[in-house]
Amino acid sequence: MENLMENSQFQSIAEQNDDFRLHPSKGTFCLTSGIRALGKDSVREIIDIVRNFNNFNEDNDPYGEHDFGVFYYRNRQIFFKIDNYDREFLYLSPDVTNPKLTNKVLTVMLAQEY
Repeated sequence: MENLMENSQFQSIAEQNDDFRLHPSKGTFCLTSGIRALGKDSVREIIDIVRNFNNFNEDNDPYGEHDFGVFYYRNRQIFFKIDNYDREFLYLSPDVTNPKLTNKVLTVMLAQEY
């Protein structure tokens, strides 16, 4: 029974993270200086890739939460990561599955900036 609840929780988090990536205004969307330095057209294309990313697998998504992704853009390795904070951005969210208690932050970076 506990495993079913855990799987349900991971599925709920994955759905929320997918929705956030599609609608970045539902949280905070951060681009590192390395990403911004690629220029406006590249930034638009990278954001589009992040929004539509679906190459989640055991290596980059072991819990099935869709909170991390890796892809290549013009021979550059790009990472994105979703973190979940409390409403004041001071601590981690007390309940990631509850949008009323969670501020999502998505950061997109060059792998070398990690």
